[in-house]
Amino acid sequence: MARTRYAPDRGLTVRMTVTMFLLGLVFVAFVAAIIGILTAVHASGAAIVLVALIFGGGSAIASLFYSDKIALSAAGARVVTPQDEPELHAIVDRLCALADMDKPRVAIAPTRMPNAFATGRNSKNSVLCVTEGLMYHSNLTPEEKEGVLAHELSHVAHKDVQVMTVASLLAIVAGLLVRFAFYSELFGGGRRSSNNNQGGIPVVLIIMAVSVVVYAVSFLLIRVLSRYRELAADRSGALLTGQPSALASALTKVSQGMSRIPNEDLRAAEPLNAFYFAPAMKLTRGGGGGKSLSQLFSTHPSLEKRLEQLAKIQRELGQPTAGGLSAGPGD
Repeated sequence: MARTRYAPDRGLTVRMTVTMFLLGLVFVAFVAAIIGILTAVHASGAAIVLVALIFGGGSAIASLFYSDKIALSAAGARVVTPQDEPELHAIVDRLCALADMDKPRVAIAPTRMPNAFATGRNSKNSVLCVTEGLMYHSNLTPEEKEGVLAHELSHVAHKDVQVMTVASLLAIVAGLLVRFAFYSELFGGGRRSSNNNQGGIPVVLIIMAVSVVVYAVSFLLIRVLSRYRELAADRSGALLTGQPSALASALTKVSQGMSRIPNEDLRAAEPLNAFYFAPAMKLTRGGGGGKSLSQLFSTHPSLEKRLEQLAKIQRELGQPTAGGLSAGPGD
């Protein structure tokens, strides 16, 4: 974690380390399995693996070094100056001074969806993006906006965006390998492989099966880390500003505000869902306490879990809890 006044989160550090270690093991096992399969059947599919590794590695490196530009392009956002957006820059200036961290570039996205995200490989190459919906079309108070931006800046301080980008390498490689293997099978590679395999299961199909398993494992590991990093950002942001109730209120308003956003706009925001302050989806009501399949694949913890943590932080700070911290989606 960068040296800032954001509260360090040992749990996040441990989880990032463990996730990277486990993904490294899976990656080594994955490559060994592919090599073993190709060697056992004397297949000539090494080119498929090589192309997937080159494309996957190139994609991960590009994502790491150009994540800010890619994210801004995906959001249709533009970098703004203090003259363009004085209120937004004033909030960011206060938070960066409070956290003793480098100020990122500031951008604004032209959508009515109330949200924000931060990305970049380090504090000097980061960007904080806020939507017009959050700044000008929501009923958030200045304190609530500050809570949202404090949450986002903590991602830069914790460097969890960088870890998430690197961790996605294995998923990218496995996903590409499935596609390349599929097209190889489709255009005759499978027939050649089955001849080498003397009538057995086509090698390409075996590679596809291994790749699917690896993709699923890496996908789930990244999702678990993604959910925890949002809780860590909530905690760090609340402790930095000393106003967990403002962050909780902002979280509730932003989440509920999604119900007023057209479905096509929410679908357009899906590529950046893992980076947003709140997921770009409408709240579902009811449901009970068990973990559903949607929760398992979600990039964010549930609203209830985030509000419960903020209420706990407020009690730790000796502040009286208000109804807003315990409010659920069905206001």
